[in-house]
Amino acid sequence: MSILPGFAFVVLLLSTWGAAADGLALKKDVELRGSAAAGQEGPLFLTADRIQSTAPDIIEADGRVEARRAGQNFFADWLRYDTRLESVDARGAVRMEQADLIVDGESLKLSLTDYTGELISPVYALPVQKGRGNASRVDFASRERFNLSDATYTTCPVDDEDWFLKVDSLDIDQGRNVGTARNASLRFLGVPILYTPWMDFPLDDQRKSGILAPTFGTTERSGLDILVPYYLNLAPNYDATLYPRLLSKRGVQLGAEVRYLLPELSGTNRMEYLPNDNQANRSRWSLNLQNSFSINANTRAGMHFDRVSDDDYFRDLSNLISITSLTHLNHEAWISTQHNTWNADLRVQGFQTLQDSTAAPIVEPYARLPQARFGMAQTLPGGIEFRMNTEATRFAHPTQVEGTRLLAYPTLRLPLSNAFGFLTPQLGWHASYYTLDDTAAKRNISRNVPILSLDSGVTFDRPFEFRGERYTQTLEPRAYYVYAPYRDQSAIPVFDSGQLDFSYAQMFTENQFVGGDRINDANQLTVAVTSRFTEADSGLERLQVTLGQRYYFSAQEVTLPGVAPRTNNATDLLAAISGQITRDWRIDTAWQFDTQNGITVRQNLGASYRPGPGRALNFGYRFIDQTTEQVDVSGQWPLAPRWYGMFRYNYSFQDDKLVEGLAGLEYNGGCWAVRGVFQRLATKENQSTDAFFIQLELSGMGRIGANPLDVLKQSVPGYRTSNDILQTP
Repeated sequence: MSILPGFAFVVLLLSTWGAAADGLALKKDVELRGSAAAGQEGPLFLTADRIQSTAPDIIEADGRVEARRAGQNFFADWLRYDTRLESVDARGAVRMEQADLIVDGESLKLSLTDYTGELISPVYALPVQKGRGNASRVDFASRERFNLSDATYTTCPVDDEDWFLKVDSLDIDQGRNVGTARNASLRFLGVPILYTPWMDFPLDDQRKSGILAPTFGTTERSGLDILVPYYLNLAPNYDATLYPRLLSKRGVQLGAEVRYLLPELSGTNRMEYLPNDNQANRSRWSLNLQNSFSINANTRAGMHFDRVSDDDYFRDLSNLISITSLTHLNHEAWISTQHNTWNADLRVQGFQTLQDSTAAPIVEPYARLPQARFGMAQTLPGGIEFRMNTEATRFAHPTQVEGTRLLAYPTLRLPLSNAFGFLTPQLGWHASYYTLDDTAAKRNISRNVPILSLDSGVTFDRPFEFRGERYTQTLEPRAYYVYAPYRDQSAIPVFDSGQLDFSYAQMFTENQFVGGDRINDANQLTVAVTSRFTEADSGLERLQVTLGQRYYFSAQEVTLPGVAPRTNNATDLLAAISGQITRDWRIDTAWQFDTQNGITVRQNLGASYRPGPGRALNFGYRFIDQTTEQVDVSGQWPLAPRWYGMFRYNYSFQDDKLVEGLAGLEYNGGCWAVRGVFQRLATKENQSTDAFFIQLELSGMGRIGANPLDVLKQSVPGYRTSNDILQTP
């Protein structure tokens, strides 16, 4: 069984006493000049109020005894050295100091021949780790083995016993680099919260098999949730973790994770299995396999396989919104190669689609069985850049038209630039060929589309002063023209294409569609202007303002199935304002305005206020015409000395429901912290789940309980633990 992190610090107490006595030789050196020069293997130099020989083989030092050797200091009221028996006795205010350890005790008896002896009532401190503790005695059995009786360890300051680890017996074997503890208990505020009759642990930073700190919590859908991981250190470059998990409403889930790292091969593979879920009345499982192989310096291969037993697996058994909202689980195998002027890859890929409801089924994406891609880039004389991307893909689907698609897109571009602007003309030819199955109306389809584009921009700047600060303002107009003639594509199935969301970045792309099944017809000009306000001395961008719009000189003819072509000759107007307005305030806003109908189509308003560590407030409003209207407020704020509150309120007006609600408290006791979090999360169309997390963090030891940190960092931007805020160890 493995002990909690930090307990192995106790071992430093024992390992240094043997070093202090190694090669003890008494010489009078009042200025102690020999200590620094002799080094670790040199003799020990002694001073005292009185040094005398009381017998032929006995040397005694009395009164303010100081023994020094490089890196170590030893003090006592009285010391006797038997030269015949090679033994040392020390009594009265015994103290040993070195950089990483300070120990006080009542008396020391040690044989320098076989390193047997005892140290009575040691009290130790670890300055680096901020740890300390005591014991009733230390018994030395050899140079490498000793035993500590009735030992304690804590990172709390002196006279503060909020928590400590207590062990009846601790055996240290430096030869095997292993410590063994018996009857170990962890006490918090006077109450024992963990106990084990036996455990062992490594004496250094090496990994060792054993039980890790358990986690526990509760959720509305699964009840009491207790997870006890067991770590298996199989070899320096591969290991495994077994994590049985008790869910009081569902049963016992078994999980395992295996990791390995070889010179050419690496991977992380995880499996979970819940036999006979008491709520769902069926067995449930999940697989996550990720492996990669380095064939040579340029070529790699790998696989990624995600799969679960049912649509509700993550919604029932996870509390992270990023997990519960997963829709398509990827499984693929690939091989790719990268070279200076060309690259290629080959992959097979499929998906598992998790349905939210039968009323609105989600269409499963096409599988690629397989997909081959080749690309190249070469600079020709005169600075002309030649690029070509090619692809051959076989698309498979259980219910829709299947087929093979061949694509090739060579381009020539000439980038021209100087200190104040740029001009980049580009000419390309997009060639496609489709071979479809018998269910298609047309089995063989070809498409050739020439595409011409011209991108240009200029930058003007001027210095100015505002409230005594020097700033630089830029004005950056940009124009982007694209021409692509119309080609009838209505007979081409949609294998992997969709329409890009309209945005500032999308305005400066050749194709408004993503994927290769639709190439838009275009005769359009995008005009935009950006202005930046930057501090001249620091370079900090205080404000950025952007306006942009695309103008069409011909009607749209290429669309996706079921989507009507546009009817206006210009896109909506896009505006964005962002920047670090003050030291504490930052804003990020975006606005999409329909100039033809005079209405707002999309609006994102965001602001954050962060005046200092542990003080963060985030405000957000999101509006999309007819589909989305949400408000999102979150933050962390000190409520009292060492008390912090955390919250999130994400509400959808369109659906009239809470998307996510979170409330939490955190208290830092100096050498420990406790945090509790309550979360309500929408996991399905008309379904939500409640979860409660409570975690105790002992500085220098580890964390016990249900871990809310991932939830807090994801839900509360700017969240920091109280230890980070107060800079406690």
